[in-house]
Amino acid sequence: MFKIMRDDIQSVFERDPAAKNVFEVILNYAGLHAIWGHRIAHWFWNHQFIILGRWISQVTRFFTGIEIHPGASIGNRFFIDHGMGVVIGETTEIGDDVTIYHGVTLGGVSFRKGKRHPTIENSVVIGAGAKVLGAITVGTCSRVGANAVVVKDVPSDSVVVGIPGHVTIKKNSTRSKKPDLNHDKLPDMIEQQIEELFQRLEQLEIRQEKLFR
Repeated sequence: MFKIMRDDIQSVFERDPAAKNVFEVILNYAGLHAIWGHRIAHWFWNHQFIILGRWISQVTRFFTGIEIHPGASIGNRFFIDHGMGVVIGETTEIGDDVTIYHGVTLGGVSFRKGKRHPTIENSVVIGAGAKVLGAITVGTCSRVGANAVVVKDVPSDSVVVGIPGHVTIKKNSTRSKKPDLNHDKLPDMIEQQIEELFQRLEQLEIRQEKLFR
């Protein structure tokens, strides 16, 4: 337990340059409080203390503004930056070294019981305001841009932007245990599509010239 807590604290220093010292992090980081509250609620939930688990999660939500269902499964070194307005649904599965920002929703899109929330694999970064909806998988080392709406599976080493989310594969991707926090470096999907359209037009013009020679 203490090792997990120590790793949680260390993850704050690795991903937030504003963190000054351990005392400040323990006292003032709502994301950290939400994760620790969830770990307690999740233990009770798994041991069939359903009402107590839900109550702890609601108390944690009241104090932090972060709602994590006690049934959600969360790995090690999970970091929520700022955190206000984060919602994580019951059947969500989150791997290790994942980072999410405020306003993120990991939500369901079905009334059916069973798996209906996302699976977030290791070292994923989800930008502020993004919505990841349904029983989909966001692959390892991917980034979801701010305010993106993701409703389909995302391959590993990808970047997702837009509504609905458009996926591009990272160029020269290198796997690392640390999440890729360069969430300001997002592709311009409209520009790419326009460039592709011009390339196709150019190819058609070349073919037309050859036909009429």
